[in-house]
Amino acid sequence: MVRDLADEAPELQDILDALDDPACRRIIMELDNPMTARELADSTDIPLSTLYRKLDTLSDASLVTELTEIREDGHHTSRYRIAVESVNIALTDDREFDVTIERPPRTTDERLERLWEEVRKET
Repeated sequence: MVRDLADEAPELQDILDALDDPACRRIIMELDNPMTARELADSTDIPLSTLYRKLDTLSDASLVTELTEIREDGHHTSRYRIAVESVNIALTDDREFDVTIERPPRTTDERLERLWEEVRKET
């Protein structure tokens, strides 16, 4: 599922859980460029079924996003990419944790993809 992460504020615990997981960290380190789940599984040696669970964990934490690659043959492929440039966790004066996520700028392809997803929902 493609989500607009710019409007979402993930839970601190979701972020900490994802970053604490060695497999999730390995996935993040592999995502220099968008990759399919199969490509990620091959490059990380994580079984595909486990990889999908880890991608869900990373997505819940808003650290990874799913992109839909639209092909001319009518088949679509999901690619995953890192959705953050940095994650900052600070302790406020009220002794609360404040999470700030810096996101990379959106590409034209991502904006078009989001528009396509919205059109598909309407039909």
